[in-house]
Amino acid sequence: MPVSARDVAAVLRDRLPGLSTTKLHKLLYYCQGHHLTAFGVPLFSESIMAWDMGPVVSTLWAEEKYANRIPDASLLPRELDEAELNTIGYVVSRYGKLSAGDLIRLTHGEDPWQAADGMRKVTGEKSVKIEPDWIRKCFQDKEAEDAKEERPQVDQEALDEWLAKAHAQRDRPRQRDSREEFLARLADIG
Repeated sequence: MPVSARDVAAVLRDRLPGLSTTKLHKLLYYCQGHHLTAFGVPLFSESIMAWDMGPVVSTLWAEEKYANRIPDASLLPRELDEAELNTIGYVVSRYGKLSAGDLIRLTHGEDPWQAADGMRKVTGEKSVKIEPDWIRKCFQDKEAEDAKEERPQVDQEALDEWLAKAHAQRDRPRQRDSREEFLARLADIG
């Protein structure tokens, strides 16, 4: 069951003291996206809206602006579970050092905000809901790209040859290399 964006915001503020409102809302968007991708369910129940400055949880923004109230992590209505806290921790480690401006530029370059912003321009609305399915698809696509980039391509024949040489070297008696042997091995590597 999703928690409230207020609960997630309290944990983000606890982990990033002095967190600005703009940066908070971008981090909430990233928390929602990564949680949707990892677990298939939203982290929090409130909608994310496309505003000029990017994704915003408008109900939380209004609540804090007009009620002049910022939630404290020690006053959470329900304790977040390990998966929820892990999502927040991942987002803080990945995006926490970026500035609000960096996060605005980042979110403006992503399909979910661009789709909703396009709808805003057509309808003349001040804000349009960024659909959770758009967010999930965007983050799944990013995750797939990241997975491809992180996996180095291995030439199995070269690896087998290298391992065979390593085993042969390990089995030969230990002796000091001559300068010529050392240079010959360097030449083989290059």
